[in-house]
Amino acid sequence: MHVRCARHARSCTGVPVKQTLPAIREPIPGPNSRALTERLRMAECPEVTDLRDPPPFWERGLGSNVFDADGNRYVDLVSSFGAACLGHAHPELAEVSAEQSGTLLHGMGDVFPTQRKLELLEALQARLPGDLGQVILSSSGSDAVESALKTAMCATGRGAFIAFEGAYHGLGFGALSVTHRRHFREPFQARLAGATHFVPYGDSSALEGLLAAGDIAAIVVEPIQGRGGLRTPPSGFLNALREAADAHGSLLIFDEVFTGWGRSGRWLCCERYGVLPDLVAIGKALGGGYPISACAGRHEVMQAWGESQGEAIHTSTHLGNPLGCALALKVIEIIERDGLLARNWELGRESLERLRSGLAGVAGVRDVRGCGLMLGVELSSAQHAYDATRRALERGWIWLPSGEHGNVIYLCPAYNIESELLQAGIEMLIDLVAAP
Repeated sequence: MHVRCARHARSCTGVPVKQTLPAIREPIPGPNSRALTERLRMAECPEVTDLRDPPPFWERGLGSNVFDADGNRYVDLVSSFGAACLGHAHPELAEVSAEQSGTLLHGMGDVFPTQRKLELLEALQARLPGDLGQVILSSSGSDAVESALKTAMCATGRGAFIAFEGAYHGLGFGALSVTHRRHFREPFQARLAGATHFVPYGDSSALEGLLAAGDIAAIVVEPIQGRGGLRTPPSGFLNALREAADAHGSLLIFDEVFTGWGRSGRWLCCERYGVLPDLVAIGKALGGGYPISACAGRHEVMQAWGESQGEAIHTSTHLGNPLGCALALKVIEIIERDGLLARNWELGRESLERLRSGLAGVAGVRDVRGCGLMLGVELSSAQHAYDATRRALERGWIWLPSGEHGNVIYLCPAYNIESELLQAGIEMLIDLVAAP
């Protein structure tokens, strides 16, 4: 069976990209993937990739499909951690990549700017809400969070932060300092400054005493906790953070690396809640799969850095990489041309309704939640989530467990996934979660 998307994954020549149901030829993992696992075991740091149960090795992708080294075809319902927002091997992105690579692959972003960098900065400025008009480009979501933390310190002259239990902001030392999970922090605790106060997500009353001390540079929060298990904020929570920050001269930083750039049906998820930050970190979907990120801030806040005196104090080799900028510009063009913001919201609403109705009363299901194309099913145990995820993989469907306890299955498919294909995946999820 072929499921085709006639509008949302079309090549430059008008030939649509076919998005197809899974086809498993070899038991997973197949012999080629097993052989590659043994090679990887000898070449990579053992902590990086979990090889206890050999994974299928991806070889190529097309739309929402990926193919492994043994010829098995899968449906990627997490769009590669949310980064491949237009699916895999999108023909227009491939064309832009080839063209830009053949013109100028790399630049010197903070010394000799490229026009592509300026065009992307202006494109971000035109689409970000409020006064979030000045930007620091970087390569990863963690980088963008680092930029936001440094900016807050420059703007306030303070060095402490408030973050939330369950938060994940990245693993560089600055970002790690506001990441909550013990698993990530404990090995490096001796190098963390200890200047972050963690409070329960959703409890704005817990901030008052900390803010009153007067040393808090910023409150750092994900509008929806992604890796924390698709935890959505209670009513009024983000508004209360905005008011608290203003009352005490602190800044409000939204980490929208996962939630931002269209996944909620808006450029920023915080727009859904009617709250704007002083600084926002954007990544993942921004480059359509290419590593590029941004920290955007209000003009007044960004001016705290001062003007460059010839040696930038916060930069990187690949800042404003022209290939990344060109791809990000094309992602914006496709999202707007194909009406994907509105589609994300509507398709997400329909999918959430189906998940809720299909899992109502199912033993072990604690909650079903989401916003746009971010969907989470919280189960009573991590084992339940793992078993459903593993059985899905054996059938060619890819989703992942999340949350501090690994008990939340989450979906964040490509924006242009064919609706019938997504609904088939949701029916599979319902069947596997409900199965004894």
